[in-house]
Parts: sequence; structure tokens; C-alpha cells
Amino acid sequence: MLGAQFADVLVRRPDLRQPFPPGFRRRLVGQTVTSLTRRAKYLLAELSSGETLLMHLGMSGGFDVARTSPEPGRHDHVVFRMSTGVSVTFNDPRRFGVMDLIRAGQLTGHRAVGGLGPEPLSEDFDAAALARACRGKKTSLKAALLDQRVVAGLGNIYVSEALHRAGLSPFKRASTLAGRTGVPRPVAFRLVTAIKQVLNAAIDRASRRSSRTEPYGSSRFRVYGREGKRCLRAKCSGTIKRRTQAGRSTFYCPVCQRM
Repeated sequence: MLGAQFADVLVRRPDLRQPFPPGFRRRLVGQTVTSLTRRAKYLLAELSSGETLLMHLGMSGGFDVARTSPEPGRHDHVVFRMSTGVSVTFNDPRRFGVMDLIRAGQLTGHRAVGGLGPEPLSEDFDAAALARACRGKKTSLKAALLDQRVVAGLGNIYVSEALHRAGLSPFKRASTLAGRTGVPRPVAFRLVTAIKQVLNAAIDRASRRSSRTEPYGSSRFRVYGREGKRCLRAKCSGTIKRRTQAGRSTFYCPVCQRM
């Protein structure tokens, strides 16, 4: 898509998780994709018109790229036909995906991305930023890390993994990351380091799998999905437990995650 023009846009239904914006096809056809970026789990395509095409895969969505223009399948809801002859098709069986067009200058105020916290692998996300976002919060650490206003893009799995790596209880109050003056405590530095390590390891693992140097069935997680199994931390005698927090499964070791 990058550098190519929308030659045609086929919209095969009126909505996904939400309705398509007014004039969706008309506002895209003839425009060139000038850049492709990401914010949390949103894909952002900047257009020559100044607008931004926002896309989210939802739970089951994905893009298929073809050098031809195949006949759309049952769950092919949007087909972008580019000036290069490539067809980029959005397929989403459960229709939890989202597409929107954001007018020039309105991206930072958009409801989807305007209130997001810092990217977890960026320099903006450090112990000071995490402590500042959690200061005074009475909620648990697990719930705070799932709050996209605190840090963008962290999901249930990697929050559990990061808390285990940092040796912190998921039930610990989030406000304990900051001192009375807001200065980050040592646990905040440890947690930020763990979050970055967990995500970088996941990216590296995905890269190895894409190059077929690591089988898909190999062990992925230290705690997630391992209820009743031995904790993998060295010299820990604990057994992984599962509890429900805010409707989500939390996996943790009650022995080495007591802090």
C-alpha cells in the first residue's frame, strides 16, 4: 500500500464492529498512501488528502495481499485495489475489526488513539512515566497495566508474563509503584524492565517462527495457561495458580510473586 494509490475500494457491507464512516469509498479512491505507522494495536495509513485511515484487526481479522483481483470470499468485507495492481483484502469472520477515516489534524483527539498511554517499547515509557500514571490508583497492578491510558498495547497474556518476570503480585495496589512525592520506587524500574523484556522476547520468538527456526508448539509462556504446573523460576517451589480479575484470567505464582 505504501506509495500506491487507491484505484478502487470495494465495501461489501455497511459496518464491521461499527459503521464505516460517511463517504468511505469516495474519500479513499484517488488518494495515495504516504506513510504506514502503528499506534498500540491500530494501523494508521496517512493519505495524500491529509486524512488518516485507521484500521484494527479485532479478534479474527487479517489482510490478504494478492497480485490479482480474486473473487471476494464470504468474510472478505473490504477490498483495496491499488494502482500497482495489488489487491489488499480485509477478511474478518467475527467482524470485530474497525475502519475509520480521521480528518486532518484530528488524530490526537480521536476516541480510539487520543487517550492512549506511551508505547511500551518507546523511550517515553520508563519507571517515572509508569509511576506517574499509577500514582494514587487504588486498582491492582494487573488492572492498571491493562488500562490503555497507562501503557498502550499491553494485553492480558503479557501483563501476566511481565508481572511474573518482575516477581510482583498481580493483586498488589498500583499506587505502590510511586512514593509520596511521585518518585518511582525500585519496583517500578523492575516492572518496566520486565515489560520490555517480555515484549522483545515475543517479537524475537515470532521472528524465529516466521523463519521456521522455532516450531510453533514450543513453550511460549512462563505462567500464562500453566495452571497447576511448576513455576519455572529458578529455585522456586511454587505451583502456578489462576484467578479471575475483572473478568480476565490471571496466572501467577503465589510463592515468588508475593511482593
